[in-house]
Amino acid sequence: MIDIAREVIKIAQKAGEAILEIYEESEGVVIERKADDSPLTIADKAANKIICDGLEKLSVSYPIISEENKEIPYDIRKDFEYNWLVDPLDGTKEFIKRNGEFTVNIALIKNGRPVIGVVYAPVLNEMYWAVKGEGAFLIKEGKETKLSASEFRMSDSNLRVVCSRSHLNQGTQDFVDALTKPELVSKGSSLKFLILAKGEAELYPRLAPTMEWDSGAADIVLEEAGGKVIDEETKESLRYNKENLLNPFFIAYGKV
Repeated sequence: MIDIAREVIKIAQKAGEAILEIYEESEGVVIERKADDSPLTIADKAANKIICDGLEKLSVSYPIISEENKEIPYDIRKDFEYNWLVDPLDGTKEFIKRNGEFTVNIALIKNGRPVIGVVYAPVLNEMYWAVKGEGAFLIKEGKETKLSASEFRMSDSNLRVVCSRSHLNQGTQDFVDALTKPELVSKGSSLKFLILAKGEAELYPRLAPTMEWDSGAADIVLEEAGGKVIDEETKESLRYNKENLLNPFFIAYGKV
């Protein structure tokens, strides 16, 4: 699995480089509108093609579920033991705002749970990766370091809570209000999970809609760093390749 992960890291890097080329053009980012009216740039499409082409050339062959690909019917998907889960550009809004907080996300799912996760932040040049049972790591400036989430109790004061720049609804506000003197940390895209994996925050409540490809890769990175991502209703780990690819509301924790 580590060998496969290393190959996926190369694919994510290549996709990130393509995104950066478009990002660094001084103007003229082309924005289209998908059926759900969310922004889609030419960078999404470029990265998706690189990722899908790269995954298809690997020594292992698994179906690809991607935000940018045509949806595979559940009647077919339900029989997948393994599948790739891809968000070629998570944080499209951050891309358009030009704040650098967007990521390339590639996960390998086995029977509903991620076993490999790779998340690349091109502007930050940070590559996060994890393999089930092997730990979580950050590659930055040629150096690879092991990630470890912060240990805490829910009763502690001054817990650092990651909130989206774009979404702070009543449920999230209620969660924050129940804590003692929380410190809010603002980040875009799947970087919200990775701040926890690095030990730079303790909690990330996401009591608003997300899709499976938004969380799959970062989920295992956080888990292998000692944290967890918990379905707010069932109190279990998130499941992937469900009939409905919408995630339930969840809370991500460091080492609680």
